[in-house]
Amino acid sequence: MTCCLGVQILALVLAAAPGWSEVAGVEDLPRLWAGRTRADNALWIENPLTARFNSSKQVVVAQLKGPAVITMVHFAMPQTLKLNRDLLLKAYWDGETAPSVDCPLVDFFCDPAGLRDEVNTALVNKRRGFNAYLPMPFRKSARIELVYDGPLEPGEELWKAMPCYSYVMYRTVEVIPEDLGYFHAHWRQEGLLLGVRDYLALDAQGKGKFVGWNVTIRRPGRSGYPVDGNEKFYIDGEGTASIEFQGLEDSFGFSWGFPPTESQFPLTGWFPFLKGACGYRFFTGDAISFEKSLRVAIGFGPNEHPMFRREFSKPGSTLQLSSVVYWYQAEPHAALPALPPAVQRAPAPEVKFWPDQEKLPGIEELRSRGVQLLMLCGRPEREVILAQTGFAAEAKSGYAYDGWGLPVYHCRADDKELRIELTVPKGAKGMVRVYVIDPDVFAGGRKEEVLVAGKSLGIVEDFQDGRWLERAVDPAKSAEGKILIQARNLRQGSNAVVSIIEWVGAQ
Repeated sequence: MTCCLGVQILALVLAAAPGWSEVAGVEDLPRLWAGRTRADNALWIENPLTARFNSSKQVVVAQLKGPAVITMVHFAMPQTLKLNRDLLLKAYWDGETAPSVDCPLVDFFCDPAGLRDEVNTALVNKRRGFNAYLPMPFRKSARIELVYDGPLEPGEELWKAMPCYSYVMYRTVEVIPEDLGYFHAHWRQEGLLLGVRDYLALDAQGKGKFVGWNVTIRRPGRSGYPVDGNEKFYIDGEGTASIEFQGLEDSFGFSWGFPPTESQFPLTGWFPFLKGACGYRFFTGDAISFEKSLRVAIGFGPNEHPMFRREFSKPGSTLQLSSVVYWYQAEPHAALPALPPAVQRAPAPEVKFWPDQEKLPGIEELRSRGVQLLMLCGRPEREVILAQTGFAAEAKSGYAYDGWGLPVYHCRADDKELRIELTVPKGAKGMVRVYVIDPDVFAGGRKEEVLVAGKSLGIVEDFQDGRWLERAVDPAKSAEGKILIQARNLRQGSNAVVSIIEWVGAQ
């Protein structure tokens, strides 16, 4: 089904014109045409050393003369069946010196960082080999290159680590009409605070049309990602995007977040990427045309809930996005941004809060304030940071959550009543300090009542920026050596939260 539909889509993409119409779709298979279908081979042992990685880190896999159109590109997997972003795919049209295609090979085929065994879309696929069916017309010449800039040197080891065979299929034609653009593709990756600025996937100059992309989004070291970002298309210098998809997952064909299992449809789909997500979409019948320029960005919309901008502007909420954009345009094109070195193209490590770090209070600083017990509620590594002799803390109800950004990313929560019991020396005198924060404005904003040793500290709401609550405890209240802290949820569908508890001894 997918393969057949891919052929039909290819027919729609190819315009009907003399010469060009000789490269068409399934409905024209019986027609007998002039012109020739040809193939250039490379990389395998039957090919010259100059077309293999035995002697160079840069290999021209096809050097073609036009007018013609490339109809298929194939790369076989290496012996290890693994590739990463160390290998780049580049394409040059009509003798240009700057590439029109510049991507890690794996990402070009909707396989970000080379982590998947299979990709199955209408126009690119992978399973023990990479195949692309995007038509690539050229008038004078075409040069397809693979460039490896990883640590291995040319020779047998590099040859075994690279694709072991390739062919480029193309069809000669009499003429390429003036209204047909050249194929372009470019990869980008960036870590950024999406609440501060948008991710820029494409900034093209000239006349052309956007026909597809694949996008990854993740929070390195942590599960989850915001699906409330918008995809924005600024056409011909617009200040406000005339095309804006209101929801990351919606533009790839889904809703209410991505589904729990992957889905690969011919033109849209998604699958997990590390602890984040990858989505792809090809715009065939709805390609986005531009006359002068096109900027494609991802960010929060102007009318989105302000919580998203606030939460994803904080240190520790850096997102890493990557993308490959596919488009056609008239030459010359604006120079594509240079790709970073291979080591920088790898996905960011699974380090929580990359590239920032959690900063814990120092023991000496706590003691200087008289803190004898400190509990960072819900922190997965260790909740009780300081407990002097005779002190302890234990959650009696509720669950741990650590999905917010720095500096306070953790809490204990309960949809009814959260209970945390402190152990203190009997008859101790001091101050209980409770910190609550509602950074994600859950269920429209939390509303709760906090009690310490049975005394209400009041009803708390609108505490998105955090709030400290305090109660002095005299020896009578601590006579049993136990202090109970309660947080009662007062908003249906929401929950009560507590993030930090301190016991400060009397001076």
